[in-house]
Amino acid sequence: MSATVSTSANRSQATITIRLNGKSREVRDGLTVRSLLEELELHPGMVVVELNRDILERDRYADVRVRDGDSLELVHFVGGG
Repeated sequence: MSATVSTSANRSQATITIRLNGKSREVRDGLTVRSLLEELELHPGMVVVELNRDILERDRYADVRVRDGDSLELVHFVGGG
């Protein structure tokens, strides 16, 4: 898989393709797991991330970069009563 570059107005932005919860999705290149969760408006403390079939420890979200071809499964906890 290769990264693509899309241009808009005066700037260009590289994107990568990942699998997110079983669906193909283009995201900005250079995101960490934490920044991806923030873009998806998910609170990192309320999400379990499986990256390429391995559970990722929450304290590593900010350090692990999302790469082209990665497969992520996100499990979001919802409170209720």
